[in-house]
Amino acid sequence: MAAWRQRDDGIDLAVRVTPRGGRDMLAAGTDDHLAARLAAAPVDGAANVALVRLIAAHFGVARRDVTLVAGDTARLKRLRVAGDPAVLAKTAAALYEAGS
Repeated sequence: MAAWRQRDDGIDLAVRVTPRGGRDMLAAGTDDHLAARLAAAPVDGAANVALVRLIAAHFGVARRDVTLVAGDTARLKRLRVAGDPAVLAKTAAALYEAGS
């Protein structure tokens, strides 16, 4: 899977998470995933909650529109973001454009 894939109702994201990584930040990763640094520790789902909050804020959607699909306890996670797929994909692509 590429870092993101458009769907009819939004996009799917692959994100590699670094918990206890200082401040919350989302950035370009590899071709296969975005990279997220979270201040939260991976205890009792705190890092997952922080990730959902970060993704929702970055993509300009409500937290209820971001769903953790896979990787609950893994560093590599798949999330689904509901919304306009073209706008969401453009937002994801901008992470890579800013890094180049």
